[in-house]
Amino acid sequence: MDKGLSTFLLAKFFVKNRRDGARMLSTGLLILAIASTQIDHSWGQALSAFSALICIYWWLAYRRLER
Repeated sequence: MDKGLSTFLLAKFFVKNRRDGARMLSTGLLILAIASTQIDHSWGQALSAFSALICIYWWLAYRRLER
């Protein structure tokens, strides 16, 4: 697959600059950290799993952005 096409597909729900991408990623990590403190509750487990997936997706998209 062409690198430009894969970047477009991965970055569909992500910003196009590194500054805003870093803000999104840090916000996701903050939500993950807060949810991890409540891991003994079912909503904490669900929020931790969901935010972990979002953080991985955003991290992969962030890595592909130009400087």
